[in-house]
Amino acid sequence: MARIKSLWKKGVESLRKGSAVVFLKWGMLLFLVGVMLGRAAILSDLYPFALPFFAAIFAWKKERAVLAAVAVIAGTAWGLTFNIPYVLAGLLLFLLFYRVAQYIGANRKWTLPAAVFLASLTSRVTVTGVGEASMTQYHWFMATIEAGLALMLTMIFLQSLPLLGVRKKQRALKNEEIICFIILLASVMTGAIGWVVYGLGAEHVLARYLVLLFALVGGAAIGSTVGVVTGLVLSLAAVANLYYMSLLAFAGLLGGLLKEGKKLGVSMGILIGTALIALYGNGMNNPAITVMESGLAVLLFLLTPKGLTDYMGKYIPGTMEHSNEQQRYLRKIRDVTASRVEKFSDLFQTLSASFSSPGDRNQQMDDEEEEGDRFLADITANTCQKCFRKEKCWVERFDATYDVMGNIMTDIEQTDKVETRTYERLKRHCIYPDRIVRTMKEQWEPHEIRRLYTRQMEESRNLVADQLQGVSKVMGAFAKEIQKEKETHHYQEEQIYAALFDAGLNIEQVDIFNLSPRDVHIEIELGNGMNHEEAEKLIAPMLSGILSDHIIVEVIDETAFENRVTFASAKTYVVDTGSATVAQGGAWISGDNYAAMQLGFGKFAVAISDGMGNGRRAHRESSETLQLLQNILKSGIDEGVAIQSMNSLLSLRADDEMFSTLDLTIIDLQTADSNFLKIGSMPSFVKRKERVFSIEAGNLPMGIVSEANFEMKQERLQDEDILVMMSDGLFDGARWIENKEWWMKRLIREIESVDPQIIADVLLEEVMRMSEGSIADDMTVVVAKVRRNTPKWATIPMGRWAQPFAKNA
Repeated sequence: MARIKSLWKKGVESLRKGSAVVFLKWGMLLFLVGVMLGRAAILSDLYPFALPFFAAIFAWKKERAVLAAVAVIAGTAWGLTFNIPYVLAGLLLFLLFYRVAQYIGANRKWTLPAAVFLASLTSRVTVTGVGEASMTQYHWFMATIEAGLALMLTMIFLQSLPLLGVRKKQRALKNEEIICFIILLASVMTGAIGWVVYGLGAEHVLARYLVLLFALVGGAAIGSTVGVVTGLVLSLAAVANLYYMSLLAFAGLLGGLLKEGKKLGVSMGILIGTALIALYGNGMNNPAITVMESGLAVLLFLLTPKGLTDYMGKYIPGTMEHSNEQQRYLRKIRDVTASRVEKFSDLFQTLSASFSSPGDRNQQMDDEEEEGDRFLADITANTCQKCFRKEKCWVERFDATYDVMGNIMTDIEQTDKVETRTYERLKRHCIYPDRIVRTMKEQWEPHEIRRLYTRQMEESRNLVADQLQGVSKVMGAFAKEIQKEKETHHYQEEQIYAALFDAGLNIEQVDIFNLSPRDVHIEIELGNGMNHEEAEKLIAPMLSGILSDHIIVEVIDETAFENRVTFASAKTYVVDTGSATVAQGGAWISGDNYAAMQLGFGKFAVAISDGMGNGRRAHRESSETLQLLQNILKSGIDEGVAIQSMNSLLSLRADDEMFSTLDLTIIDLQTADSNFLKIGSMPSFVKRKERVFSIEAGNLPMGIVSEANFEMKQERLQDEDILVMMSDGLFDGARWIENKEWWMKRLIREIESVDPQIIADVLLEEVMRMSEGSIADDMTVVVAKVRRNTPKWATIPMGRWAQPFAKNA
């Protein structure tokens, strides 16, 4: 069975490929269309289809022009033999007029339609004049009408005929292109007028089949439009078919309304519409024939493979197939973009590896020993190389000589002079001790400059490597974020819309962008009479009940045309802050700066920076430190890399020895896990109910040591914990207190208020009182209170909506 199924699939695929080659590559489809248009007529007196078809093919694919000419001549010879002179004359005159228009440089946009109009008019006048001996007013009128129709059909065929070929790019069709394509198909059907099988007209069956296809693919609007256009063209071909315009339009409307029932629903709509018009419409001679024609069209429609309708749906806007095609295209673009970002991430990773040096401590010690050996080699080149005892010292007694030279180098490095014991040892070993010591002292300063330069180069390389590594990680995470597909949540959107509608809320539209736990993102367009207060008090609690998540109003966008509200998951914890600061001596500008910032990754940061000294210079230094920190952290780079990069930058630019302290706390708003980083700063204090404990670390200020390993403390805060951070001016402000840490703990413990701003004001006031009103240094205190995020409005349970939603979310 499996083998038979496989052979069947291969046979169908081979047939499909063979048909594509014959009809598309060899041009058989265009030939058949040309034949049908060659025998098509309007009102039995006008034949405007053949010449525009040839002209459109000539302009679109000149290599198919001969095939098109043969097709229209064959079609004319098949059904309209008397019209062959008009067609032949029209083809020749078109080529003549078109070449002349190109030669004189006419407007290319109107060259083709104008050439068709003149060729059609001239050929009809010539043929009629030869056959009728004289041209009457009626003949002139009909010839002009025919030429005008040919001109319009030329522009229509120019847009519609390319749709019959192989399309290299998937894009939606414009409404004008869809209408032009339908006119082309209806024009082809007019070539089938007169084909009757058992009383059933071929053009009627094909027209209803066409309406069925478009009603299934495009719905009621497209179905009724196809019915109107097809009926209009058929009625122009034969006045007796005028009532078919209303029949096809009504049938297409009913079929499109029932498209949710797939093929059977559309078929029922067509049959019902046909039956109603046939039974109650005027001009219907035989209702049974009309219903039978619709039945045959339905039979052909049911036998149509699904692939054809899916292919048509890709080009019609608003269909699910078109939406899926657009999603595939966007996914492809997204994957290409993510791939490029990943390549950049790999590039930065490679650059980081090329800049970074081995960080092994043994390797650093080896480098220092190598520098020392190079220094001793320079010393011996200026001293020992000219000594007659060189062989004895550096060959026979190498270890002893090397050891005593190393001791002298150590003494000079540490004390800038040689100790007496080391000098006496050198004197016993060498006959020129003073020259050795003098030369080593002279060469030591250049040696130190080289060492400093080498160390700074190494630190710069490590800084660049760390920053490139951080950028690589950020770009890698960004590439992964790009590759995450936006899930479609049609079912959930309908559920939410129905739940809110049943609750009596006027909602226009619901758009779900993310339903991940703790990361919900929904946009709702409110209807007339709804405002943001109802969104906050009613919709957000109802969404919380539906999604089993705490949903709040995040953004309100009230414009003149729509009222959209963005709902998002609330964080488990929120942080309230308060601050108080005063400058030295009551001045306006303080050297301290502080910041409380939302990082955008579910984290909250509180920081205090104290610039060295006071006044504008210290203020600028601390402000730049905090600004740099904020920009780096908001980019997504890890805080450890961010702090090390900042320290390296400050150390490299610190020519005037301006350093900054930094007290940084980063709080995870989901878990309340906190990282404390203290660089030259004072202890922080955490008040937990009646208990107060301190968090401190012994790191040097930023910029003093270029390659520093900063110690980071970790602590999990709890609900209602109060964090107090302060600068050294406030901590050391009470000069008469011996144990300042114990005193600060007692002061924080005795404050009854839980308002962060009140706590900050009270602390600053108490310190100033203890210092007898004097402000010896800049003072800054920042208080942050961590509390669990509780809903402002109670969750509204949605009953039957909650459980089904949870299953399908």
